[in-house]
Amino acid sequence: MTSAGGLGDLIRDPDEAIRRMDEWAAGFARKAERYAAAQQETERLRLTASSPDGTVKVTVGADGVVSDLVFGSKTRTMPQEELARMVLDTMRRAQSGITQRVAEVMTENLGDEDQDTRSALLGSLRSRFPDLDQPEDGPGEPEPPAPTPPPVPPAPSAGGAATPPPPAAPPGPAGPAAPRRRGGIDPDEQDNNPW
Repeated sequence: MTSAGGLGDLIRDPDEAIRRMDEWAAGFARKAERYAAAQQETERLRLTASSPDGTVKVTVGADGVVSDLVFGSKTRTMPQEELARMVLDTMRRAQSGITQRVAEVMTENLGDEDQDTRSALLGSLRSRFPDLDQPEDGPGEPEPPAPTPPPVPPAPSAGGAATPPPPAAPPGPAGPAAPRRRGGIDPDEQDNNPW
């Protein structure tokens, strides 16, 4: 709202001040409409991925929540651990496309507007739903774990002999026995298992 005369001109010309405020309000309203359109389009996004053999198909929304899960007939004979792993892997593949799709929606609706806000939003999505083609730690090989240091011998006592370590604490009182599982399934869930 600056001009050659600055704020003084606006005070002397109330009609000009009103015109400029109206322009600002109209620009703000147009911007709000673009953001609302981007939000609505983002909420409608659905990303689907299938397992390599087509046994599992997962659909997620832009928030990463699963909205559809379809199993092929092969799942009836699969070990449950393998099926669970396949569902999670397929879900992660579907989620890995979220950042790119949201970025496309923002570009279509907002152009180059508000780069800082866009960067923060896309950075948050990228950290929640990493691209599976790139390692999470960035390029390069992951660092190997640090070696475990050797145990420290006990310090000698005043007489020169090593002081033995204190005895280990006795185990705590045993709680109720955990229910036995058959094939990795809770017995209470065994009867409800469709496979």
